[in-house]
Amino acid sequence: MKFRSLIFANLFRKKVRLTLTIGSFAIALVLFTFLAVVNSAFSRGIDIAGADRLVIVNRIGLIQTMPISYDDQVRAIPGVKFVTHDHWFGGVYQEEKNFFPQFVIDVENHRKVYPEFIVPDDQWNTFVKDQQGAIAGATTAKRFGWKVGDRIPIKNSLYGPTKTWEFNLDGIYHTAKADGDQGQFWLQWKNFDENVPAVVKSTAGWYILKLDSPDDAVRVAKTIDAKFANSSYETKTETESAFAAGFAKQFGNIEFLILTIGSVVFFTLLLVTGNTMAISVRERTGELAVLKAIGVTDGTILFLVLAESTVIALFGGLLGLLLAWVAIPVISAAVTGLLPPLLLSKTMLSLGLVFAVFVGVVSGLLPGISAMRMRVVNALRRV
Repeated sequence: MKFRSLIFANLFRKKVRLTLTIGSFAIALVLFTFLAVVNSAFSRGIDIAGADRLVIVNRIGLIQTMPISYDDQVRAIPGVKFVTHDHWFGGVYQEEKNFFPQFVIDVENHRKVYPEFIVPDDQWNTFVKDQQGAIAGATTAKRFGWKVGDRIPIKNSLYGPTKTWEFNLDGIYHTAKADGDQGQFWLQWKNFDENVPAVVKSTAGWYILKLDSPDDAVRVAKTIDAKFANSSYETKTETESAFAAGFAKQFGNIEFLILTIGSVVFFTLLLVTGNTMAISVRERTGELAVLKAIGVTDGTILFLVLAESTVIALFGGLLGLLLAWVAIPVISAAVTGLLPPLLLSKTMLSLGLVFAVFVGVVSGLLPGISAMRMRVVNALRRV
């Protein structure tokens, strides 16, 4: 490109200003990318939820339990294929900061309802026979350096005085998809039920059931809630995707937050880059007038300004995405258990780059049009 030297000469005319503009662009894009990744993490849980699964919770709230006897009653409803139940354990490993999701599961039916969680048969069989056994997700096992056969102490204070429960790590599970949840820790319900206070015994935190067909979801959900209506433990039954969406909303309206901060980032970048280009054009009024005087067209003048702003945005965008690519895995490891896995996909990187270039073009448009419309005589008088 014959104007390449001129474009880069103008870019590096004020090195400090260029550095600060690119730096501002990069930091803003890191923030926007991180929020987009968080939103994607919560949305992913909703997207991968089984269309043929329902979740039953106590109508009062998720922290309220239900009798374990509901299992057989739900299983007898036409359209229900399998039923399993979970309980929240809520302990920590060694230190308070080592928190991760721990679920007390029904080993007889868990794999029937959740086929996407893959455990080698030999490890699962060992787990079933070992009442003090446990299964850890690959992410959690990697985080703490666990391997099959380790003895895992988990400190828990939810069920009476603080107590350390010890478990044998009998297996490690993976998921069918790379972006699946591999951060959980599973314990046996029978062991849990024998060691908790009487008020918690023979209860389930929530039920998950697999349907013969997704088309039965509405009918089965209404049947379950009607069956337990006016009982001591009324239920709320909904699809797994609706349950996941409701759980995500407990963290706030993530999508609205992304939209709001994204809009602020967008207009901030427009102002910063646009102001930089406006100042640059003003400083080069005489040079631009000379270029027009020797025959450079208005379209070329506009192109030069837009090219400069686009290059600034491109460099800032690449730097921001590089920082995000390095930082997000570190942040994800630090918040394991508090948030779903944070994954920066190639699609998100591509969209971030397109966003950066778009901002660069838009922010250079007004200064470029101003330079294009500049009258040579008036411009030279101002020199």
